[in-house]
Amino acid sequence: MKRREFITLIGGAAAWPLAARAQQAGKLPTIGILGATTALFQGQQIAAFIRRLRELGWIEGRTVAIEYRWAEGRDERYAEIASEFVRLKVDVIVTWGTASVVAVKRATAVIPIVFAGAGDPVATDLVASLARPGGNVTGLSVQIPDLAGKRLELLHEIIPDLRRLAVLSNIGSPIGVLEMGEVQAAARTLGLEVLPLEIRQAEDIAPVRVHSLALGARLPTLHGLREFVEAGGLMSYGPNAPDLFHRSADIVDKILRGAKPADIPVEQPTKFDLVINVTTAKALGLDVPPTLLARADEVIE
Repeated sequence: MKRREFITLIGGAAAWPLAARAQQAGKLPTIGILGATTALFQGQQIAAFIRRLRELGWIEGRTVAIEYRWAEGRDERYAEIASEFVRLKVDVIVTWGTASVVAVKRATAVIPIVFAGAGDPVATDLVASLARPGGNVTGLSVQIPDLAGKRLELLHEIIPDLRRLAVLSNIGSPIGVLEMGEVQAAARTLGLEVLPLEIRQAEDIAPVRVHSLALGARLPTLHGLREFVEAGGLMSYGPNAPDLFHRSADIVDKILRGAKPADIPVEQPTKFDLVINVTTAKALGLDVPPTLLARADEVIE
Protein backbone atom coordinates (compact mmCIF):
# COMPACT_ATOMS: atom_id res chain seq x y z
CA MET A 1 0.00 0.00 0.00
CA LYS A 2 1.38 3.40 -0.93
CA ARG A 3 2.66 5.46 1.96
CA ARG A 4 1.07 8.91 2.18
CA GLU A 5 2.60 11.97 3.80
CA PHE A 6 0.70 14.82 5.34
CA ILE A 7 1.09 18.29 6.87
CA THR A 8 -1.07 19.78 9.64
CA LEU A 9 -0.94 23.39 10.90
CA ILE A 10 -1.40 23.99 14.63
CA GLY A 11 0.15 25.67 15.32
CA GLY A 12 -5.70 36.30 26.83
CA ALA A 13 -13.96 50.02 39.79
CA ALA A 14 -16.22 50.01 41.09
CA ALA A 15 -19.91 50.11 41.65
CA TRP A 16 -21.27 51.68 38.49
CA PRO A 17 -21.49 49.88 35.15
CA LEU A 18 -18.71 50.84 32.78
CA ALA A 19 -21.20 52.31 30.33
CA ALA A 20 -22.62 54.62 32.98
CA ARG A 21 -19.16 55.70 34.11
CA ALA A 22 -18.12 56.43 30.53
CA GLN A 23 -21.22 58.51 29.92
CA GLN A 24 -20.59 60.40 33.16
CA ALA A 25 -17.15 61.22 31.79
CA GLY A 26 -18.71 62.52 28.59
CA LYS A 27 -17.49 59.78 26.27
CA LEU A 28 -18.79 56.55 24.87
CA PRO A 29 -17.69 53.27 26.46
CA THR A 30 -14.87 51.95 24.33
CA ILE A 31 -14.05 48.42 23.17
CA GLY A 32 -10.54 47.68 21.98
CA ILE A 33 -10.38 44.83 19.46
CA LEU A 34 -6.98 43.21 19.03
CA GLY A 35 -7.12 41.15 15.86
CA ALA A 36 -4.47 38.46 15.65
CA THR A 37 -4.29 38.56 11.84
CA THR A 38 -5.90 41.05 9.44
CA ALA A 39 -9.27 42.72 8.94
CA LEU A 40 -9.74 40.64 5.77
CA PHE A 41 -8.89 37.30 7.36
CA GLN A 42 -11.06 37.91 10.43
CA GLY A 43 -13.80 39.81 8.65
CA GLN A 44 -16.57 37.25 9.24
CA GLN A 45 -15.64 36.93 12.89
CA ILE A 46 -15.70 40.67 13.57
CA ALA A 47 -18.95 41.06 11.62
CA ALA A 48 -20.60 38.44 13.85
CA PHE A 49 -19.35 40.29 16.95
CA ILE A 50 -20.64 43.68 15.75
CA ARG A 51 -23.97 42.17 14.70
CA ARG A 52 -24.56 40.72 18.17
CA LEU A 53 -23.53 43.97 19.85
CA ARG A 54 -26.19 45.80 17.84
CA GLU A 55 -28.79 43.26 18.91
CA LEU A 56 -27.82 44.01 22.51
CA GLY A 57 -28.16 47.76 22.00
CA TRP A 58 -24.50 48.66 21.45
CA ILE A 59 -24.34 50.58 18.19
CA GLU A 60 -20.91 51.62 17.00
CA GLY A 61 -20.50 55.40 16.99
CA ARG A 62 -23.76 55.96 18.89
CA THR A 63 -23.73 53.96 22.11
CA VAL A 64 -20.24 52.45 21.96
CA ALA A 65 -16.88 53.27 20.40
CA ILE A 66 -14.63 50.57 18.96
CA GLU A 67 -10.87 50.78 18.39
CA TYR A 68 -9.55 48.20 15.90
CA ARG A 69 -5.94 47.08 15.81
CA TRP A 70 -4.45 44.25 13.74
CA ALA A 71 -1.33 42.28 14.64
CA GLU A 72 -1.06 40.90 11.07
CA GLY A 73 0.33 37.60 12.35
CA ARG A 74 3.26 39.26 14.11
CA ASP A 75 3.41 38.14 17.73
CA GLU A 76 5.51 41.12 18.82
CA ARG A 77 2.61 43.40 17.87
CA TYR A 78 0.44 42.00 20.67
CA ALA A 79 2.37 43.79 23.43
CA GLU A 80 2.49 47.04 21.41
CA ILE A 81 -1.26 47.05 20.82
CA ALA A 82 -2.03 46.04 24.40
CA SER A 83 0.05 48.97 25.69
CA GLU A 84 -1.75 51.31 23.31
CA PHE A 85 -5.14 50.17 24.59
CA VAL A 86 -4.00 50.76 28.15
CA ARG A 87 -2.94 54.32 27.22
CA LEU A 88 -6.31 54.87 25.52
CA LYS A 89 -8.05 53.64 28.69
CA VAL A 90 -10.47 51.43 26.78
CA ASP A 91 -13.21 49.83 28.89
CA VAL A 92 -12.74 46.26 27.65
CA ILE A 93 -10.30 44.48 25.34
CA VAL A 94 -11.45 41.71 23.01
CA THR A 95 -8.96 39.38 21.39
CA TRP A 96 -8.41 35.89 19.98
CA GLY A 97 -5.68 33.33 20.58
CA THR A 98 -3.63 32.34 23.61
CA ALA A 99 -0.51 34.34 22.74
CA SER A 100 -2.44 37.59 22.34
CA VAL A 101 -4.34 37.07 25.62
CA VAL A 102 -1.05 36.46 27.44
CA ALA A 103 0.34 39.74 26.09
CA VAL A 104 -2.75 41.74 27.04
CA LYS A 105 -2.88 40.18 30.50
CA ARG A 106 0.73 41.24 31.06
CA ALA A 107 -0.15 44.80 30.04
CA THR A 108 -3.08 45.25 32.41
CA ALA A 109 -4.56 43.63 35.49
CA VAL A 110 -7.37 46.18 35.61
CA ILE A 111 -9.02 46.49 32.19
CA PRO A 112 -11.40 43.57 31.52
CA ILE A 113 -10.16 41.15 28.84
CA VAL A 114 -12.50 38.95 26.82
CA PHE A 115 -11.02 36.23 24.60
CA ALA A 116 -13.30 35.12 21.80
CA GLY A 117 -11.20 31.96 21.63
CA ALA A 118 -8.24 30.58 23.56
CA GLY A 119 -6.78 27.11 23.22
CA ASP A 120 -6.83 25.90 26.84
CA PRO A 121 -7.10 28.88 29.21
CA VAL A 122 -6.68 26.85 32.41
CA ALA A 123 -3.61 24.91 31.28
CA THR A 124 -1.99 28.11 30.01
CA ASP A 125 -2.78 30.03 33.25
CA LEU A 126 -5.07 32.60 31.67
CA VAL A 127 -7.79 31.83 34.21
CA ALA A 128 -7.95 30.01 37.55
CA SER A 129 -10.81 27.76 36.41
CA LEU A 130 -13.53 27.70 33.78
CA ALA A 131 -16.28 28.15 36.37
CA ARG A 132 -14.60 31.01 38.25
CA PRO A 133 -11.91 32.66 36.13
CA GLY A 134 -10.75 35.15 38.77
CA GLY A 135 -8.76 38.23 37.77
CA ASN A 136 -9.69 40.40 34.80
CA VAL A 137 -9.88 37.72 32.08
CA THR A 138 -12.74 35.57 30.77
CA GLY A 139 -14.14 34.42 27.43
CA LEU A 140 -14.56 31.26 25.40
CA SER A 141 -12.26 28.26 25.47
CA VAL A 142 -11.86 26.25 22.27
CA GLN A 143 -9.98 23.40 24.01
CA ILE A 144 -7.75 22.95 20.95
CA PRO A 145 -5.69 20.02 22.28
CA ASP A 146 -8.85 17.97 22.80
CA LEU A 147 -9.58 18.10 19.05
CA ALA A 148 -6.33 16.46 17.89
CA GLY A 149 -7.69 12.92 17.89
CA LYS A 150 -10.90 13.87 16.09
CA ARG A 151 -9.00 15.66 13.33
CA LEU A 152 -6.74 12.68 12.70
CA GLU A 153 -9.75 10.35 12.59
CA LEU A 154 -11.32 12.52 9.90
CA LEU A 155 -8.05 12.56 8.02
CA HIS A 156 -7.89 8.78 8.01
CA GLU A 157 -11.26 8.67 6.26
CA ILE A 158 -9.76 10.54 3.29
CA ILE A 159 -6.30 8.96 3.45
CA PRO A 160 -6.65 5.45 4.90
CA ASP A 161 -3.06 4.59 3.95
CA LEU A 162 -1.60 7.56 5.82
CA ARG A 163 1.65 6.60 7.53
CA ARG A 164 3.70 9.77 8.09
CA LEU A 165 2.55 13.09 9.55
CA ALA A 166 4.41 16.41 9.64
CA VAL A 167 3.21 18.82 12.32
CA LEU A 168 3.92 22.56 12.07
CA SER A 169 3.59 24.15 15.50
CA ASN A 170 4.25 27.67 16.72
CA ILE A 171 6.14 26.87 19.92
CA GLY A 172 6.31 30.57 20.67
CA SER A 173 2.68 30.19 21.76
CA PRO A 174 1.87 28.32 25.00
CA ILE A 175 -0.97 26.47 23.30
CA GLY A 176 1.31 25.43 20.45
CA VAL A 177 3.41 23.35 22.82
CA LEU A 178 0.33 21.69 24.35
CA GLU A 179 -1.21 20.99 20.98
CA MET A 180 1.98 19.45 19.61
CA GLY A 181 1.95 16.97 22.47
CA GLU A 182 -1.71 16.08 21.94
CA VAL A 183 -1.24 15.56 18.19
CA GLN A 184 1.76 13.33 18.79
CA ALA A 185 -0.16 11.25 21.33
CA ALA A 186 -3.16 10.89 19.01
CA ALA A 187 -0.88 9.99 16.09
CA ARG A 188 0.82 7.25 18.10
CA THR A 189 -2.51 5.54 18.79
CA LEU A 190 -3.08 5.41 15.02
CA GLY A 191 0.39 4.07 14.33
CA LEU A 192 1.53 7.21 12.55
CA GLU A 193 5.12 8.41 12.33
CA VAL A 194 5.28 12.06 13.41
CA LEU A 195 7.76 14.66 12.15
CA PRO A 196 7.51 17.72 14.47
CA LEU A 197 8.47 21.02 12.84
CA GLU A 198 8.89 23.92 15.26
CA ILE A 199 8.06 27.48 14.31
CA ARG A 200 9.15 30.39 16.47
CA GLN A 201 6.73 33.05 15.24
CA ALA A 202 3.42 33.01 13.42
CA GLU A 203 4.59 35.07 10.44
CA ASP A 204 6.96 32.26 9.49
CA ILE A 205 4.01 30.28 8.11
CA ALA A 206 2.10 32.46 5.67
CA PRO A 207 -0.93 30.30 4.74
CA VAL A 208 -0.73 30.93 1.01
CA ARG A 209 2.96 30.01 0.91
CA VAL A 210 2.40 26.81 2.87
CA HIS A 211 -0.47 25.75 0.66
CA SER A 212 1.40 26.48 -2.55
CA LEU A 213 4.35 24.40 -1.39
CA ALA A 214 2.10 21.62 -0.10
CA LEU A 215 0.15 21.40 -3.34
CA GLY A 216 3.36 21.39 -5.34
CA ALA A 217 4.58 18.44 -3.30
CA ARG A 218 1.11 16.81 -3.41
CA LEU A 219 0.77 16.99 0.38
CA PRO A 220 -2.70 17.41 1.95
CA THR A 221 -3.08 19.88 4.83
CA LEU A 222 -5.43 19.86 7.82
CA HIS A 223 -6.38 22.91 9.90
CA GLY A 224 -8.45 24.18 12.79
CA LEU A 225 -10.05 27.14 10.97
CA ARG A 226 -12.08 27.25 7.76
CA GLU A 227 -10.19 30.34 6.53
CA PHE A 228 -7.15 28.16 5.83
CA VAL A 229 -9.28 25.87 3.68
CA GLU A 230 -10.51 28.88 1.73
CA ALA A 231 -6.83 29.65 1.09
CA GLY A 232 -6.26 26.20 -0.43
CA GLY A 233 -5.99 23.77 2.47
CA LEU A 234 -7.67 20.38 2.17
CA MET A 235 -9.79 20.24 5.29
CA SER A 236 -10.51 21.90 8.65
CA TYR A 237 -12.33 20.81 11.76
CA GLY A 238 -12.85 23.04 14.76
CA PRO A 239 -15.15 25.48 16.54
CA ASN A 240 -17.11 27.90 14.40
CA ALA A 241 -15.11 31.12 14.89
CA PRO A 242 -17.89 33.58 13.95
CA ASP A 243 -20.14 31.86 16.51
CA LEU A 244 -17.47 32.29 19.18
CA PHE A 245 -17.19 36.01 18.40
CA HIS A 246 -21.00 36.28 18.41
CA ARG A 247 -21.10 34.78 21.90
CA SER A 248 -18.20 36.91 23.13
CA ALA A 249 -20.36 39.98 22.46
CA ASP A 250 -22.73 38.75 25.16
CA ILE A 251 -19.83 38.65 27.62
CA VAL A 252 -18.76 42.16 26.63
CA ASP A 253 -22.35 43.32 27.13
CA LYS A 254 -22.35 41.95 30.69
CA ILE A 255 -19.06 43.69 31.47
CA LEU A 256 -20.19 47.03 30.04
CA ARG A 257 -23.27 46.75 32.25
CA GLY A 258 -21.21 46.20 35.38
CA ALA A 259 -20.33 42.50 35.67
CA LYS A 260 -16.79 41.53 36.63
CA PRO A 261 -14.79 39.15 34.42
CA ALA A 262 -13.77 37.17 37.51
CA ASP A 263 -17.41 36.17 38.02
CA ILE A 264 -18.27 35.32 34.40
CA PRO A 265 -17.63 31.61 33.66
CA VAL A 266 -15.51 30.72 30.66
CA GLU A 267 -17.77 29.15 28.02
CA GLN A 268 -16.95 26.36 25.60
CA PRO A 269 -17.85 25.95 21.92
CA THR A 270 -21.17 24.40 20.99
CA LYS A 271 -20.82 24.53 17.20
CA PHE A 272 -18.06 22.72 15.31
CA ASP A 273 -17.51 22.90 11.57
CA LEU A 274 -16.07 20.36 9.15
CA VAL A 275 -15.00 22.14 5.95
CA ILE A 276 -13.59 20.32 2.90
CA ASN A 277 -12.03 21.82 -0.22
CA VAL A 278 -12.88 19.35 -2.99
CA THR A 279 -10.95 21.38 -5.56
CA THR A 280 -7.81 20.83 -3.52
CA ALA A 281 -8.70 17.16 -3.06
CA LYS A 282 -8.95 16.70 -6.82
CA ALA A 283 -5.64 18.49 -7.38
CA LEU A 284 -4.06 16.05 -4.93
CA GLY A 285 -5.68 13.02 -6.55
CA LEU A 286 -7.75 12.25 -3.46
CA ASP A 287 -11.28 10.85 -3.48
CA VAL A 288 -13.29 12.23 -0.57
CA PRO A 289 -15.73 9.54 0.64
CA PRO A 290 -19.38 10.52 0.02
CA THR A 291 -20.16 9.73 3.66
CA LEU A 292 -17.63 12.35 4.76
CA LEU A 293 -18.92 14.93 2.27
CA ALA A 294 -22.42 14.33 3.60
CA ARG A 295 -21.24 15.16 7.13
CA ALA A 296 -19.37 18.30 6.08
CA ASP A 297 -20.80 21.64 7.18
CA GLU A 298 -19.31 23.29 4.11
CA VAL A 299 -17.84 22.01 0.87
CA ILE A 300 -15.66 24.42 -1.10
CA GLU A 301 -15.59 23.76 -4.84
